[in-house]
Amino acid sequence: MKKENKLPENQSWMHRSGRKIAALVFWMAVLVGYQVYVYKNGLTAVSVMNQLLGLMTDRFWGPLIYILLYSIRPLILFPSTFLTLAGGFLFGPVLGVLYTIVASNTSATIAFLVGKYFGQGIIKEGSSSNFIQRYAERMRENSFATVIVMRFIFLPYDLVNYLAGFLRIRWRPFMLATLLGSIPGTIAFILAGASFERFEGGVPKLNPATLAASIIIFIGSLLLSRFFKKREEIA
Repeated sequence: MKKENKLPENQSWMHRSGRKIAALVFWMAVLVGYQVYVYKNGLTAVSVMNQLLGLMTDRFWGPLIYILLYSIRPLILFPSTFLTLAGGFLFGPVLGVLYTIVASNTSATIAFLVGKYFGQGIIKEGSSSNFIQRYAERMRENSFATVIVMRFIFLPYDLVNYLAGFLRIRWRPFMLATLLGSIPGTIAFILAGASFERFEGGVPKLNPATLAASIIIFIGSLLLSRFFKKREEIA
């Protein structure tokens, strides 16, 4: 009889998960490195945003830097709200919305793929043995409706992306719901940023009409979330 060569269970798990552990360590190193840099230099999210504004203001490469920073932002958990407001301030309502839609959907894809990579092998399709797996199955069955409601009610953008990937919901309905569901919020925050026309003597000069439009769209997004939520409950 041939003797089977089996790895001990702990070694087998290490062998299977080695790449994920290495990727997680690298990711945590980047995240911690950013936080240490911010702490040692006495920076806040606002002051970091001010530095970034200096790189993007009145420069032809500004849109490229904006899209790139927005795309990789989830990896260091930098708030998307600040960059969205900056997009409106820097590029105005039309270009700001266009650039932000491209950038936010790219960042959503990156976060989704990261979540999917680390969730691989943990949540299995067709299984309902525990609460998490049952919830994952429900999200897979109603991916579009679930994600679009999350977008309309402004749940943390990156949390939704990572969760969707981790639970391994289908990518196409996730991206379609993200694209459509993020439009009202994107327009609302871009208009809010665009309402800050210029700073005079350190005091922002607001455009009341643009700010009012931002608030109306923000409220409209919340009403849309209620509509889709009711439809999901009926279905």
